[in-house]
Amino acid sequence: MRRREFITLAGSSAVAWPLAARAQQQTMPVIGFLASVPTNEDFFRQGLKETGYVEGENVTILYRFSNEVGRLPALADDLARRQVAVIAAFGHTSAFAAKAATTTIPITFIAAEDPVQLGLVASLARPAGNLTGVNMFATELVAKRLQLLRELVPATSLVAALVDPSSPTVVETTLRDLKPAAQAMGMEIRILNASSSQEINAAFATFMRERPDALFVNTGPLFTARRVQLATQAARHMVPMTSGNRQITEAGGLMSYGASITNAYYQVGVYVGRILKGEKPADLPVVQSSKFELVINAETARMLGITVPPSLLSTADEVIE
Repeated sequence: MRRREFITLAGSSAVAWPLAARAQQQTMPVIGFLASVPTNEDFFRQGLKETGYVEGENVTILYRFSNEVGRLPALADDLARRQVAVIAAFGHTSAFAAKAATTTIPITFIAAEDPVQLGLVASLARPAGNLTGVNMFATELVAKRLQLLRELVPATSLVAALVDPSSPTVVETTLRDLKPAAQAMGMEIRILNASSSQEINAAFATFMRERPDALFVNTGPLFTARRVQLATQAARHMVPMTSGNRQITEAGGLMSYGASITNAYYQVGVYVGRILKGEKPADLPVVQSSKFELVINAETARMLGITVPPSLLSTADEVIE
């Protein structure tokens, strides 16, 4: 082969390879990932891998995060305009933002409350429409969470309940179970509202006037996003804090009891993979969490001067030292 011919062939090959790579990228399905905070993505990717999809190899993921609830609709609209293959929405606010953005793109979600009651799906068994996902039973576990708090801090009589009024359905469901459970245990509940970081600080400022024995943090993306702030304030005021979110406990909260968030992310990943393979959200029943975990932060307990009973230590799924 003459030198000129070799150079021509080599040049053609150099052009062809990038074009082939770009063509492969264009045919690679794209997933939209919508959440308030970047957590547990690894478990989502594990679920995807279970169905044969690996990020960067045969699927692309566009991540969109905002701990400002008001920005989620714009992020969801952006994913819809990009015509992603599926939107994975984490938290009911993300799910509603995605639902408002598109009626055609499949959506999988994690909802801490009953998605039928919230209005996300028509039923658990047959979701209909373009949404399906995981129900984590967060509000259904309110009474159990309060019972565990009493077991850990027996002298508790006044409990401050921190709720986000921007999610009225969640607050209503929580208080419906929390108030009678507290009454049955001889506890008094004080409701504190917070829909922003500033309002969280304002809620803790009331502790200076009327000190509660414990703090009960409700579910919601705001409290997940502000978990470090919650843990810092709880430590400053030396108040035992319980929630349904292990991430708050990992940040320094005393205790949490709720459905496994990591398992829920994994399940959403599995559903996204199944949808990419051709299944429809309407035919995939909403998964109800069956794995629940009690997490206790032993370091925080020591700081508060609380001795964790052996009965709780033996039943805890994780004790953070």
